[in-house]
Amino acid sequence: MTATDHSLELVHTAAQAAADKLAHDIIAYDVSDVLSITDAFLLASAPNDRQVKAIVDEIEERLLKERGVKPVRREGDREARWILLDYVDIVVHVQHSEERVFYALERLWKDCPEVELPEDAKATRGKAEEHARQQAAGQAAEPDGAW
Repeated sequence: MTATDHSLELVHTAAQAAADKLAHDIIAYDVSDVLSITDAFLLASAPNDRQVKAIVDEIEERLLKERGVKPVRREGDREARWILLDYVDIVVHVQHSEERVFYALERLWKDCPEVELPEDAKATRGKAEEHARQQAAGQAAEPDGAW
């Protein structure tokens, strides 16, 4: 069994919304062969809690406006480190970059087929690593104040 066309449309809309809000490392998996509760997982991350929330808000707004769907459940709002949107047909995970590395959901679902995503979403691959390098370089360039 493969993800339905409806599920794939939801994934594409959500992925584009995440890319438009500068999410990092957007990827989606067709999990329909291994899970009976959903067809696909969409994963995205951001370097700070505020951006995680902005990405989630954009995904919710875009899916409602363009596809007429609301999540049946939204979890993780308080800390905004990992917010889950459950649309039944798809589940969206938007994680803070640190949680993304720690939980490594890609490892769990690597045997499932990847869902083809819009070009803007695919262009986000490697952005978290690039951002981390820039942050490290910026911190190394700052004086430590020990004169």
